[in-house]
Formats: sequence, structure tokens, C-alpha cells
Amino acid sequence: MQNDITLNVLGQPLVPCSFEPLTGFFRDGCCKTNEQDIGSHLVCAIVTNDFLQFSLKRGNDLITPRAGYQFPGLVAGDQWCLCIDRWLEALEANCAPMIQLESTHAKALEKVSMEVLMQYSQSHKL
Repeated sequence: MQNDITLNVLGQPLVPCSFEPLTGFFRDGCCKTNEQDIGSHLVCAIVTNDFLQFSLKRGNDLITPRAGYQFPGLVAGDQWCLCIDRWLEALEANCAPMIQLESTHAKALEKVSMEVLMQYSQSHKL
């Protein structure tokens, strides 16, 4: 049986990422995941215009509202649960957005080091 407490990259209980706009694979405000979350929506990012344009060019339009999915479209400054692989692609392209460590799922550490995450942390500057 799985533990009810989901941990963040700091080893503490996961803090919600955003309720406005409502984010997360489960649309519960948190960057939680399970085996059905193929994209691994683990990183609580503070999106920028550069990142939104990068994502659009990669085929994922996060700007255009989609009422059928209750998706308002994102603007710079919004917090959103990103797929870990897309965040890493943006990192390689020098346009990775800052993140909230408290709201980033511990599973992100399977793909990226804590040192790298800290460099992009909104709240834990090195």
C-alpha cells in the first residue's frame, strides 16, 4: 500500500503548486504523479514568455485557452506542473523556468540532481 504523504525534492510533504490556474496531472493543484502520468508532471515551474514560446515550438501550446479541458492558457508568472523531460529540454536550450522546490515532486530527483534544481529554485538561492 502506498504512503498517503507525497514528498517534495526537499524530503518534506509536497506543497500545492497552483490553484489559479489549477494545475497538476490530477488537476488538484499539486505536482503528484502515478503510473498513468506518462509525462511525469513533476516540476512546479514559474513559466516565462521564453519558456512558453519554447514549449509552443516543441508542439505543446500552453498559451491558448482550451475550455473543454478547463485550461485558461498560461501567461508569464503562472505556476504550472511541467513534465520533467520538457523542463530538462528547456534547461538544455537555456530557457528553463525557475521552480518551486517545495512544490516539485521528489521523483524529479530520478532525472535531475538537487544541485541543478537548487540553481533554478525561486526560494533557495545558492
